[in-house]
Amino acid sequence: MGSGDPGDGPDLQLLPGWLAPGPAEALMQALRQALPWQVHRVRMFGREFDSPRRSCWIGDAGASYRYSGMLHAPHPWPPALAPLRQRLADETGTSFNSVLANIYRDGRDRMGWHSDDEPELGARPLIASLSLGATRRFLLRHRADHRRRLALELPAGSLLLMRGQTQAQWQHALPATVRPVGPRINLTFRRIVPR
Repeated sequence: MGSGDPGDGPDLQLLPGWLAPGPAEALMQALRQALPWQVHRVRMFGREFDSPRRSCWIGDAGASYRYSGMLHAPHPWPPALAPLRQRLADETGTSFNSVLANIYRDGRDRMGWHSDDEPELGARPLIASLSLGATRRFLLRHRADHRRRLALELPAGSLLLMRGQTQAQWQHALPATVRPVGPRINLTFRRIVPR
């Protein structure tokens, strides 16, 4: 979908059906029950707010992650994610040591504009984003020119790989929707680089 060059689009690869419907639904149900979902606090414009979704930071020991001024220590990997972690490593050549799980309970839950550009992710991170549950619309916009936009539908079982300069040059969001929509879980696998 792009080469990562500033004149091109973001460096993305969308793999619909990466996880088959049966396993995708089973994983969705397992994670809804097994993960210790939390309301994270986010800092915007000097104030703190509850995030408009539930989250769980998972990773190897020491894979702490600083987001919106808060340091998140990882929860241990649940057994249900072990095969996915290995498959992603085999297919991408990247050993992911952490994953951020977000649950969007309905169309009101959302994620605002941001980039996954924290220093502990490195200069050109590979983010592997797996969608489970309801299909939601995923938006990207260029940081320097917000008129440059891209919209993707992310159905259950789809894997979106974001590489290269995507996080440095583009922002992404999952907007709220007024249409009736069921719950969705998104898993963004990452590699935390020790500083």
